[in-house]
Amino acid sequence: MAAHVEVVSTDFRRAKIRVTPGTYLVDVLDEACQKLNLKSDNYLLKHKQKPVDLSYPFRTSGLVSGAKLELVRKSSSPSVVSIALDIDGRRLTQKLPSDMSLWQVLRQFESADAKVNITARATPKTGSGNDSGSGQLYYEKPVVNIMGKEYSKQEELQRTLSQCGINSGSIALRVIFQKTDQTLYDAMQQIDQYINQTKPSGPKQAESEPSLIDLATSTSPDVVPPVESKEEEASVDGAEPAPVPQQEPTAPAPSAASEPTIPQPTPSAETGDLMDFDQPPAVGDTTTTTDGGHLQPTAIFSAPTSSTPAATKFHEDDAVYEPTIAHAQLRQQQLLTRAQNTRLKSDAELAEIAAQEAQKLAKINKVEVKVRFPDQTSVHWEVHPDTTGSTLYQSIRDVMANPEQPFKLVMSVTKATIHENNKRLIADYRLKGRELLNLVSEDAATDKARNAPFLKDDVASQAQAVVVPEVPQYEKHDQPSGEASSSTANKPTQKTKGEPSHMDPEVLKKKLGKLFKLPGKK
Repeated sequence: MAAHVEVVSTDFRRAKIRVTPGTYLVDVLDEACQKLNLKSDNYLLKHKQKPVDLSYPFRTSGLVSGAKLELVRKSSSPSVVSIALDIDGRRLTQKLPSDMSLWQVLRQFESADAKVNITARATPKTGSGNDSGSGQLYYEKPVVNIMGKEYSKQEELQRTLSQCGINSGSIALRVIFQKTDQTLYDAMQQIDQYINQTKPSGPKQAESEPSLIDLATSTSPDVVPPVESKEEEASVDGAEPAPVPQQEPTAPAPSAASEPTIPQPTPSAETGDLMDFDQPPAVGDTTTTTDGGHLQPTAIFSAPTSSTPAATKFHEDDAVYEPTIAHAQLRQQQLLTRAQNTRLKSDAELAEIAAQEAQKLAKINKVEVKVRFPDQTSVHWEVHPDTTGSTLYQSIRDVMANPEQPFKLVMSVTKATIHENNKRLIADYRLKGRELLNLVSEDAATDKARNAPFLKDDVASQAQAVVVPEVPQYEKHDQPSGEASSSTANKPTQKTKGEPSHMDPEVLKKKLGKLFKLPGKK
């Protein structure tokens, strides 16, 4: 006799669903809602007042034949799901809303990591099947595996995480690729047409995201030479599609970025502020204006003479690092705040935050940029709103002893790369206040140039030593000496306003124990 489960709706209607060991519970929900004439997107299953993980098959769900499942309404607001994506031996993690489709999840991982290409992967193949000769790029479609269930068709990849049975917690998605007989351009055109027709109800993709047809145009020429150039290889393996290069530079297409732009935030705030710095600007890009001239250094500093870091020469008393009651209370408040559930920001709130950030950047008139070179020398420049990455690169070459050597600039905090392009340092790269950039030599740089002094002789002669400010030392409050000390030896210490608290270790231990006591324990 085949196994079955019984699904009871909120109005006490019942639906008997036959299951096999390999039947997934999300399919049980879909079939039950179909019999009860309900929309499965609005409901969940519970067993004995406990939510049922719909991504599991029946054999591993812990249910028995004849189990009664309750059909309950799902919350209208999406929940956060921790997703681990296994692809090509790598594991990438992000936290995304449950109403995001599988296709949008793949695109989100692509935008977060420029080295990941999932939705536009292709392999070159000749018509004769030989390795030599010209050919085309043939599309490799992604197949998403969730707990053994595969989603490969385009209509299946448009299902949201919630429709796949993933509503909360964490899940691992494994992606493999299947070769097809479609060219990359035809496949991208078909997928783009399907997405425009269906228009899923999940989160809208950013309008600035290039279409899949543009991606196929830029990465799929009709004839592929047997030896691919570096530009073609980067366009195939890159995660984000690049704009179509113009053949005639005399007629550049107007860009929407010529108007005042508002930076678009990413759906996940916990992954950090991810800015797309790795894309070269398109031909005819009018997002920035170069000032034409080079920047003049405002300060030049020589390398430290000692190999010992200056921070190791200062000695601090151990009492500086002893935690106090105030520290314990602050830590407890932080833990309580993190334990509370937080609502995801809506699109309107994210747009408002982006507009406020753009207004703050527009008010910045100048930023002091310090560039640290490989030999520990450094130069300060003052950049303005119209200063671009190309201007800063040219200004650095003016002070280099070997300006022909390739290099790149890396931000010290975000580790993002500033490229030599027409993007503005303040508006596009979001530099503000005082910024530190590290100059990193490219692999093509010669060993002779790496070992030689970085600055020119006339520039290095103007360098001054870095003055390390004196750090005030911690003063320990000792007890008064003489008669006052002896008279108060047998009296309990009273805490006065403005004085540090010196408490007996046993008393401090008891108070800290009360602070960190969990509720429900005696």
